[in-house]
Amino acid sequence: MVAQSGGMLMREGPRRFADHPLRNAALHEVHARPFHMIEAPRLVLHYAFMTDTAQSDAARRNLAALCLRIGEAQPGPEARHHVVALAGGSLRWESHAEFTTYSWDVRGGTGALPAETPFGAAFEPPGPLMVAARLDLVADLRPPAELFAGFDPGSLAASQAAGGRALIATDFREDGDGFTRLLVVDRGLGPQEAGPLVQRLLETETYRVMAMLGLPEAQRLQPEIRRIETQLVDDTRRFRSGGGFDTNRLLLDDLTALAGDLEAGAAESAFRFGASRAYAEIVSLRLNAMDEQPIEGYSSFTAFLARRMAPAMRTCLTLEQRQQDLSRKLARAAALLRARVDVELSQQNRALLHSMNHRARLQLRLQQTVEGLSVAAVSYYVVGLVGHLAEGAPVLGLHIEPTTIEALAVVPVALAVWFLVRRIRRHHADGGEA
Repeated sequence: MVAQSGGMLMREGPRRFADHPLRNAALHEVHARPFHMIEAPRLVLHYAFMTDTAQSDAARRNLAALCLRIGEAQPGPEARHHVVALAGGSLRWESHAEFTTYSWDVRGGTGALPAETPFGAAFEPPGPLMVAARLDLVADLRPPAELFAGFDPGSLAASQAAGGRALIATDFREDGDGFTRLLVVDRGLGPQEAGPLVQRLLETETYRVMAMLGLPEAQRLQPEIRRIETQLVDDTRRFRSGGGFDTNRLLLDDLTALAGDLEAGAAESAFRFGASRAYAEIVSLRLNAMDEQPIEGYSSFTAFLARRMAPAMRTCLTLEQRQQDLSRKLARAAALLRARVDVELSQQNRALLHSMNHRARLQLRLQQTVEGLSVAAVSYYVVGLVGHLAEGAPVLGLHIEPTTIEALAVVPVALAVWFLVRRIRRHHADGGEA
């Protein structure tokens, strides 16, 4: 930017704006886990350990301590990947959502393992082992039949990759050292092509195993789902046959319990099934990125994994769909049964109110009868008092027949008592205080 000041031209630097808190993370994510350029002959040992947050943090601290001892740069407190030169090769550490991986590559090839590796007695695994793979990158022009002789022919998968400049093969079985063997034959690869190909193969093996974790979960849940489906059919049949309020209430309790069991299983398996789908999709993406081409007489990686992984993924998907369908069916059945229970409860309440009204009317009649008797009794006593007063009239010089006075007092006294009782009843009926 050029500005004019006092007749002179001044050049200003670009204006610096305030960064968004996530800008740095978004910019650098594209450079996360970069490809490591390698060339044949090369041996790669790859491990994946299941880790939670605490175990992943412990693995980072252990790696930082190792880097400090050997004088290498340490990973940052929030680092998700780190590369360090170790034991004559390169050790790559990566932290993922639910697992941590270590990949160590060194110059070598097919044959015995090196005497010294980073995974000796001093190595502290951060969690239980899930993946152990050995990849050999070699430059060899022999025919495929000779190159693949060490693999199990019954489960061998082999293909051309990188436009035919590489052969890849594996039988997905463990060798005597506990590794799944992967072979990459360099037929013209450059270091910038060999590194991505090796990394994608290792990622394919890792995510293939991780995706299969959904199958045991689906197999574990199948008997429970079947039990809930059978119980729902029985409860629906009992619902159709009808029943009283108590029967329907018990059915509703059964449906609520079944829904609770189903939702508990769905909550437990939701992450596992979702992760398996994501891992299977990553496997497919990695296979597509390798530009795989079939070799005559051999099953390709894509075909082999589709034949073995696809049924497992369909099992997980089918069970997840059964959970969702069963949840909707339980909700509809519970809603219908709840409506019937509400109707029956309303009928019971109406009958109860009718009975209460009937009892209230009876009490009112009884009260009216008691009021009438009370008026008569009180009037009788008041008239008696009037008669006693009349008997004392001669003392005052009055000569009045008491019987006559009592007879004349009956009607006024009865009216007065009736009026007083009626007023008291109205006062109480209006909620007033006595």
